[in-house]
Formats: sequence, C-alpha cells, structure tokens
Amino acid sequence: MTEQKSNNTFSLTTPLYYVNDVPHIGSAYTTMAADAIARFQRLQGKEVLFITGTDEHGQKIQRTAEEKGLSPQEQCDKVAASFDNLWQKLNIQYDRFSRTTAERHEAIVKEFFQRVWENDDIYLAQKQGWYCVSCEEFKEERELVNDGYCPIHINKKAEWRDEENYFFRLSKYQSKLESLYENHPDFIQPSSRRKEVLNFVKQGLQDFSISRVNLDWGIEVPPDPKHTIYVWFDALLGYVTALVDPEQDPTLENALSRWWPMNLHLIGKDILRFHAVYWPAMLMSAGVTPPKKVFGHGFLTKDGQKMGKSLGNTLDPIALLDRYGADAVRYYFLREIEFGQDGDFNETRFVNVLNADLANDFGNLLNRTLKMAKKYCGNQVPNVKAKDIPADNPLKAIGVDLNDRVTEAYHNLSFSQACKAIINLVSTSNKYIDEQAPWSLYKQGEQTQVEIVLYSILESIRLSAYLLSPITPTLSTEIYQQLGFTIDFNQPSCFNQETFFKTHQSWGILPPLQALGEAKPVFLRLELPEENPL
Repeated sequence: MTEQKSNNTFSLTTPLYYVNDVPHIGSAYTTMAADAIARFQRLQGKEVLFITGTDEHGQKIQRTAEEKGLSPQEQCDKVAASFDNLWQKLNIQYDRFSRTTAERHEAIVKEFFQRVWENDDIYLAQKQGWYCVSCEEFKEERELVNDGYCPIHINKKAEWRDEENYFFRLSKYQSKLESLYENHPDFIQPSSRRKEVLNFVKQGLQDFSISRVNLDWGIEVPPDPKHTIYVWFDALLGYVTALVDPEQDPTLENALSRWWPMNLHLIGKDILRFHAVYWPAMLMSAGVTPPKKVFGHGFLTKDGQKMGKSLGNTLDPIALLDRYGADAVRYYFLREIEFGQDGDFNETRFVNVLNADLANDFGNLLNRTLKMAKKYCGNQVPNVKAKDIPADNPLKAIGVDLNDRVTEAYHNLSFSQACKAIINLVSTSNKYIDEQAPWSLYKQGEQTQVEIVLYSILESIRLSAYLLSPITPTLSTEIYQQLGFTIDFNQPSCFNQETFFKTHQSWGILPPLQALGEAKPVFLRLELPEENPL
C-alpha cells in the first residue's frame, strides 16, 4: 500500500496508556511534550492530528478489574476518564482519543491481522517460558532478577507458561529492519535509543507470540476464536484506528489515506522495542509504510530517587497541578529536563526555577515596562519601527535570529534548549532596561531614545511569549493581550495560523501606537509550602 501525505500535515502520538491504574507523572510528562510539539506545528501553519488514548485489553486489566470487583469494561471506562481529566487540567489539546475497546478498533485489528495472515507471517506453535503479566511479555530467564522476578516490576514474580500461541515471523524481517535503520538514521531518536535498538537487533530477532488462550478480555483471533490477540499486536493498531474520521468506515484504506505515515511516535524508553522493532515489522508485513520517527524519552525520578508506591514517593500529577497550575508544570518539566535523558523532580528546585524565569525575569519585566509605556508614551506602543533601531541594539541582535534557533530546537525536541534561548532574550532585556534607565532619559528630555528602549523591550517580550506559547500557552496569551493583541494561544481556530506564523515569528512586528492593556502580574511568585510537600 502506498500512502500519500501532504507536506502541510503533521501527525503524532503519545503511547496508548495502559488502564490498570490512574495516570502517573510519567504519562503526564510524555503528553505535555507531545502537546508542545503539536502546538508548535500548528504555529508553523501545519494541519495537525495529535493522538493520545488508552490501551485496554489484556490479562493485567482483567485481573485488576476482578480485584476491584468491577467488570473489565467498567475498569477501563473509569481509568480512561481519569486520563482525560488529567489532560484537561494540563491544557492538552489532543485531536483524537483512541480506545482499544472501541468497536471501530476491532474492525481495524481484524483487517490488519488478515493481511499479515495472508502474507504467511503468522503461525501456530507451542510457547514455553516465563511471563510477566505486568509487562504482558515473555521474559528470557537471563532477564529475570532475584530468583524469578521481572527486572521492571521487581515485586512481580514471572509466571511459567506452557501454552499454544500464534506467532509473528519477526525473524523474517531482520534484514528489512536493518535496512530501515540504515536508510533512515533519524527513525529512532535520540541516538542513545537508536544504539540500544541496533544492538538488540544485531543479536538476532526471535519470532514473538501474538495471542493468548483462556483469556476473555480482548479481540478474538479471526481464524481461531479460542485465542485472543496479544495486547501489543492489538494496542499498536490503536494509532491507526484513530486516523479514521468519525463519518468513515473503519478500514485500513480510510485510516491510511491522509495522515499516515505518522511523523512521530513519542514514547517512554521502556516500550522502545515494541515501537522500533515489532511495530515497523508488523507494518511491513501488512504492506504499510513505517512511521517517520520514534522518540524514546527518559524516566523521571523524585528527589534523586526512583518513584514507586512501595517507596511511598510517588508524585501525584493532579496534586501538582492543583498547587501550581498547568503552565508552571509544563515549563518546569520541559525546561529543566533535557528531553531524551532521565530527569528529576524536586519541589524546591521547581519553585526556584519558576520564580527566577517566569515571575522575576519575564513577568516583572513586562509589568515595569508597561507601566513606563503608560507614563511616557500614553499607554501605547512607542511610535517606533524596527528599521529605526540600529542592528547593534543588544535586543535586536538576539531577536533577529531567535526564531530560527528556537524553531530548530523545537524540531529536534530540544525543549530545554528552546526555553533557555528564549529566557536569554528576557534576561538581556532586564539588563538592557537597567543599563538604559529610560526614567532618567525621560527626565533629560530624550523622548526618542526612551521610545526606542521601550519598543525594543516590548517587542522582545512579545517574541519571547510567541516562541514560548507551545509550552506556556496561557501565560503567553496573557502577555499578548497586555500588549494589545486579541490572540488566544489556547484557541488556534481563532486566528489564521499560517499568516500569524509568517508575521509574528520575526523580531520587530509590534505595531507602533497600538493601544496597550492594563499592566497586571502574569505569573505570581510561587511559595514553597511549609507543610505537606509533594
């Protein structure tokens, strides 16, 4: 199958999160990063399809529901709703929420299975081995730790299985996968993840099980209903199901007609193998082009320690958002952690970073500059044009190519680098206003110079807010509105994104004499609680 995709579209996914429990901070981290990418691509004038959702089949779900006295569907509905609730609080603007219990999904899975079956890539065999229910995966004995426990779920002992399974001929795709990695070196990112996959594949690929017996909670294998399709062979297709428009029939042809191949699968590094090895091989078998990129980010720790219920040091994302708000949470995790590497949450560090960058540097700069513009320029943008400002003006010197540098950082998913480049312009603006002292210039009758100074700062604030809007959309909206614009970065349908990008990406577009809004704090200083730290 050949998919035709417009260059003006961009499609991306988070993982489909497993619904055995409510969402944790790791799920939130992936999703806020994906949302920032989607918002950035929309700012670029692209049509974007951002998919998230839940993976709802498998033995772990069935057991969890039984333990809670619920039906599996009740468990899925309850937890799926908790994910959606968290995404609303995090200001996530997803386009499709894919659920693997949807009837439309089952139709896609069965059609895909049939294609792979007809390609003679599925066969029946006996499977013996150690199985981790939490991973939904067979483990090699050498992988197990502490006399039979899963290395990931160290409190879950692997179970011995000896059963008939259907298998996918992964070994058949060894050379094709190696060619994919060689011809498309950016397919797996970052480079450390790419090396992991290359090393794994180099050892030789083994066929993997794609069905289970004696399991009610799942999609039946079409030619053999006593078997249920294994969770990964089912769940990965949730990305494809979500591509079908609501009014379309759920077929592979319809699903792949516009948005495929995916530009980006954003995942945690623990599920890298499934997305970078199993998934492209499955797609090749079905005659479907693999996605363009799989990016596996790192894990989060808290106060330097791995998080876990047994350790009593989990970080509740709802509590964090209730205490500090969405923009603060989004900014900290994307600014403070180099995306792709492991990162740490520390509440003291969190408060200090937010206060330094957004309250002191950014918010205070806007507030004091607007008050001076009201006093010295009649509450209007100074009557200055960018061409009137010399090239060696320190703010213009940074601002003229800042969009290019930040755009490259966003394209590379280097959120931290983007934030630091933007805040550098803000910090330089604070230094510039102190050095130029427009209050003194005004007393000396240097009105033209006062207006150049204030225009340079206001325009630098505007450009910084624009470039930061994928990460802090509400903060950026409040700044823009105080500068006299009616733009709402949380309502992209309210402005022509392509035109907006072309006009607002450059330093020097703030309209002279535009009426300014009332100066009021856009980011209040945070206080570290004396009791009940997170």
